[in-house]
Amino acid sequence: MDKLQQDANFRYPEHQLPIDSFSAKEEIDKLIGIVRRQYPIMVLILACAIALSLVYLFTTPKQYTAHARFLIDTAKMQALLRQPKIYDDQLPLDDAQVETEIEVLKSEQIGLSVVKDLKLTEDPEFVGSQTGLIGAIFERISSPFSAFSSGVASSHGAMSENALTRTALDHFQSNRDIKRVTTTYVLDISYTSLNAGRAAGVANAIAEAYLVDQLDAKFQASSRVAKWLQDRIAELRQQAMTADRAVLEFKEQKNIVDTGSASGTGGPQLLVDQRVIDLNSQLAKARADTAEAKARLDRIQEVMTQDVPDAAVADSLSSTIISSLRTQYLDLDRRYHLYAARFGQTHLAVIAIQTQMNELRRSMADELARIGEAYKSNYEIAKSREDSIEKSLTQQISGAQLSSREQLGLAELESKAKAYHASHDSFIQRYMELTEQQSLPTTDARVITPATPPGEASSPQTSRVLLISSVLGLMLAFAAAWLRESIDKVFRTSKQVEQILKTTCLSVLPLVKNIISSTSVSDGTQNSAAKRIGSAKVFTSKSGIFRHVVDQPLSAFAEGFRAIKVAADISGSIKTNKVIGITSSLPHEGKSTVASNFAESIAHAGRKVILIDGDLRNPSLSRRLASKPDVGLLEVISGKIELRDAIYTDNLSALAFLPAVIESRLAHSSEILSSEVFRQLIEGLRKSYDYIIIDLPPLAPVVDARATTNVVDSYVFVIEWGKTRTNMVERQLGSAPEIFDRLLGVVLNKANVRVLERYEDYYGRSYYKKNYYARYGYTK
Repeated sequence: MDKLQQDANFRYPEHQLPIDSFSAKEEIDKLIGIVRRQYPIMVLILACAIALSLVYLFTTPKQYTAHARFLIDTAKMQALLRQPKIYDDQLPLDDAQVETEIEVLKSEQIGLSVVKDLKLTEDPEFVGSQTGLIGAIFERISSPFSAFSSGVASSHGAMSENALTRTALDHFQSNRDIKRVTTTYVLDISYTSLNAGRAAGVANAIAEAYLVDQLDAKFQASSRVAKWLQDRIAELRQQAMTADRAVLEFKEQKNIVDTGSASGTGGPQLLVDQRVIDLNSQLAKARADTAEAKARLDRIQEVMTQDVPDAAVADSLSSTIISSLRTQYLDLDRRYHLYAARFGQTHLAVIAIQTQMNELRRSMADELARIGEAYKSNYEIAKSREDSIEKSLTQQISGAQLSSREQLGLAELESKAKAYHASHDSFIQRYMELTEQQSLPTTDARVITPATPPGEASSPQTSRVLLISSVLGLMLAFAAAWLRESIDKVFRTSKQVEQILKTTCLSVLPLVKNIISSTSVSDGTQNSAAKRIGSAKVFTSKSGIFRHVVDQPLSAFAEGFRAIKVAADISGSIKTNKVIGITSSLPHEGKSTVASNFAESIAHAGRKVILIDGDLRNPSLSRRLASKPDVGLLEVISGKIELRDAIYTDNLSALAFLPAVIESRLAHSSEILSSEVFRQLIEGLRKSYDYIIIDLPPLAPVVDARATTNVVDSYVFVIEWGKTRTNMVERQLGSAPEIFDRLLGVVLNKANVRVLERYEDYYGRSYYKKNYYARYGYTK
């Protein structure tokens, strides 16, 4: 029972597979199952969608769409103006510029121009009534407003033309479309009309109106700019002449003499400034010479501290004497070490070589001293020249500072004059360009593909409309199917029972018509369903549904009860499953019918069976099998009569039946069923009968069924197919664990065979459908 309570929120098997068990086959099976179960509503929705599309196709007039291709060509103007530099460096248009041109084409000014040029206010398509189903609906909705506008137009003649123009313009804009062709500078102008020729004419008129509008806009703008440029050029010419006169007057007053343009600046240069620049250059060179002489002097003084200068020093001094002396010294040094090693340090030849080496060192020192004196003299001369130039430069700088203020004033006047001249030249050039543009009637765009009358209608497209309606219909059909599956929280399949309730589905019983039994008494003298033959009470049912298994033993209905008996036999020994209780969640689920037919089926097979009506609140089984019985279960329990005097017997199957006679409502019926007397009665019946079938009350209204757990071996739970809610059954069995623990299984009752085939494809294709479906009156 704990397992059932843990799965209390479980629903259809499609939703209870774990994530790790996902597979494509299972998902496909789920989808196929939904389609199989809900195909009627899906077919209906799809048929409605297709029907609506057909109505649309038959009621909507054909429309034709013509296309004109338009190229935005800004480089063309640059080429015509013979400006190769600008043309070569022309930057490409960005997306914002292209979108701007598209908005210009969509503007009302272009639309009004087309309406005026083509006289669309006289065309019924633009100012007449709407056509087609959608147009008729729109016209019906907008009729009050159109009536009001027509009344105003008739009373005010001036407004009538404006209203017609506005109506034609609105219709024109609603059928016009302008878009960019991918990422190019080509624009596609399309127009849709009821007439193919009119569609092409309007599309070409849009392109022509745009070109004319561009030419007009350019001409008007050029005229305004040309007039302004003329006034501005005259003003700049006067300002430039005034600035030039001011520069000349300033030079005359300050006695300023120009020597040319200053290097790198292009401005005038004074004579005193030129002198300072020359002295500054000479000073820099003198300082460099002084530094070089000082470096040579320092180097020679450092070399004079060495006994023998190395080869690098000799080469840097460029002295052949020192190089020669150093070479002789190195040769003597080699011989000295050779002789010293062979003859010893005291040998006369070694001493002679050493003497020669000393003389060579003195000679090299004297030569270095002479070179050092020469370097020192050169350094003193360079230093004296540097001091002289620096003194002259100081004097010139002091003189140049006096003319700096005057030079600043001159530079300011000359800069102003140059600015006026540059502005004047620039405006002259722009004026010449503008004059040349006015003489060239060109635009920045051109038509590359004019519109032609289309040969086929653009709408409605039959295949596209049918495809879209079919796709939408399928989507709606699947949505409706999914919605019905989601809200269909009832039991319909045995697999559902097993997965939701975690128990066995014993049988799925088809719904049978409420027919009259073939053994019912038909003459007028026998009106009672029960009669006494000798000392025994014999009952015959007026309603054949309560003994249908006996009347039709080869039906699928009877086969379902044989499946219940087999399940009861194989689930335990005869001793453990002798007493079987039949119950349900709610009344009218057919538990009494199941109890009666189950008992009749076992008895008809030759077993001793007693059927007890244990519903002490509503003994419907007693009213149907034994009409108006005088004694029953309560009288036997109270000891008023013997058991054999209260039992009715079926004359065909020998089924024993113990009814319940209720003269007034019982407040404590559960106490009776749980009493020791009732238990002793059942124990006594165990000895006489092979099976004891008890028709118990439903679980939801009363608790009587739960009170029988001390006498009932197992329970059969009846669920009405397609009506009883899953959460109701879960709640009832979850609140009665003592019944669930002894539950033999569940019976789905009153199943619609035709509908059931959509939930379990194997059901109904067996032997019973082929041979007994129509013969025994199962409902369709």
